[in-house]
Amino acid sequence: MIHKTWTDSETIKQLKCVHANAEKYKVDNVLTPGTVYDVKNETEEFYFIIDDTGKIGGFKKDYFEEV
Repeated sequence: MIHKTWTDSETIKQLKCVHANAEKYKVDNVLTPGTVYDVKNETEEFYFIIDDTGKIGGFKKDYFEEV
């Protein structure tokens, strides 16, 4: 149950959101383009970040670029 401690874990890297135009899901209410987010975990397809709600969310990598 590693996902329960992600908010307290150290930041892997930082990413800047480049867009919030999702094809399938609504992400514009939790991501703000131009904002830098802390990455807490990463998989092949997703970054797990602390989003605008203050909680961990998993987002596809195409929303971000490395800072």
